[in-house]
Amino acid sequence: MKLYEKLAEEIEDLIRKGVYRHGDRLQSVRQASQQRKVSITTVLRAYLLLESRGLIASRPQSGYFVHLPGAADGARADRMAPSHPIAISSSVDVSRLVLSTLRSISDNHAVPLGSPYPDPSLFPFDKLNRYAYVAGRRKERLDLKDALPPGHPDLVRQIARRYLEKGMAVDPGEIIITVGATEAINICLQAVARPGDTIAVESPTFYAMLHAIERMGMKAIEISTHPDLGIDIAALADIARTQPIAACMVMPNFQNPMGFRMPDERKRELVAYATQADMPIIENGVYNELHYSREAPSTLKSYDTRGLVLHCSSFSKSLTSAYRIGWALPGRYRDQVEKLKFLNTLTTPALPQMAIAEFLARDGYDRHLRRLRAAYAQQARLMRSLVARFFPAGTRTSHPAGGYVLWVELPAGLDGMHLYQLALQRGITIGPGYMFSISNNYPNFIRLNYSSPWSAEIERAVITVGRLAADCLR
Repeated sequence: MKLYEKLAEEIEDLIRKGVYRHGDRLQSVRQASQQRKVSITTVLRAYLLLESRGLIASRPQSGYFVHLPGAADGARADRMAPSHPIAISSSVDVSRLVLSTLRSISDNHAVPLGSPYPDPSLFPFDKLNRYAYVAGRRKERLDLKDALPPGHPDLVRQIARRYLEKGMAVDPGEIIITVGATEAINICLQAVARPGDTIAVESPTFYAMLHAIERMGMKAIEISTHPDLGIDIAALADIARTQPIAACMVMPNFQNPMGFRMPDERKRELVAYATQADMPIIENGVYNELHYSREAPSTLKSYDTRGLVLHCSSFSKSLTSAYRIGWALPGRYRDQVEKLKFLNTLTTPALPQMAIAEFLARDGYDRHLRRLRAAYAQQARLMRSLVARFFPAGTRTSHPAGGYVLWVELPAGLDGMHLYQLALQRGITIGPGYMFSISNNYPNFIRLNYSSPWSAEIERAVITVGRLAADCLR
């Protein structure tokens, strides 16, 4: 048996056993070649043989998919099915929808307009890796205690210095290093509330906040949020008078998905209300470094005199998403958060901490950030311009002051979930408004990610989504 025939037999066996099902996407020719250590020609001949047997079908610019005659689902060959299909409807939970979107990006190489992550091409990954390599060779510096809470002292010191340079004096002893901001938010929430408690959130809000609340067995209550001023403090106070609110979770700077920067006077007012009500605030500051103006934004933490603000952030959005290094400034809850960090994950890997600390000390973090901010600001203008030109009349967009996402309000009656499905069939992901609310308050909204360097592919994808939206109204 020839090599390509052997490969075809192996794949056919997987299909017969149900490992690959009708509509599943096979590995790309290049991926199969690399994994099985055979030539690209061998893989192509194997796929052609399977196609001649009626077991798979090729789809232009999409790849090869299992295509079994008489399959019950009746999938059409000109439609690209996600590798991990889910039933997308008004009843599907947000976490499954988010996971499906991320899988579509990674497995099907879909255009990542729906991604929550920044494009990594603008990050200094090679430099960070070199620092990690050098740190790994200094065995005398690799001490387990530096991975235990609160974290590596070099990184703790650099984070404290970073805040000081921006005019906010931080006690290094308050800082706790975490596995990304997600862990910081989760353990801060654990520290201030219990299962069954009610947590106030912005509306719309970033779905990671909703995931944390759901995971802890707590309840979320949405507070109306202005696209320029942030959470409605009077509405929060009114609700708190009628039912107990254990804590409030907000993203005051470059909120995801709306992109606003809460004015300083509103931040002071929110902290003043929380102080008067003795209500902890979990502040998500992951986008704080991505401001488009020259001046860095203030934080809720900077107005806190009672230790009620638990400030969370990370390097994932500004330096590298691969290392998953974040931190918390938990105020009066510091000891409880440190204990929860230890109980949850024991340590945060030391090598990534050391690499980031070295980069902050030596390599011009501010220079890197200036380039990143300029790129995002330009791409935000391009994205807004393209949406204004190619989306249906009546479409409105946010005006991001930082970050890398655009909130788009489509004409009333246009279903964002349906548009999500149509775009996905064409190899494009978007973030439907359903993700950003517990009660589907934003059915005709979508979120677009503009962190990828502008290209013809990105431009075509935005135009395609706009035209699909227009077709939905006909």
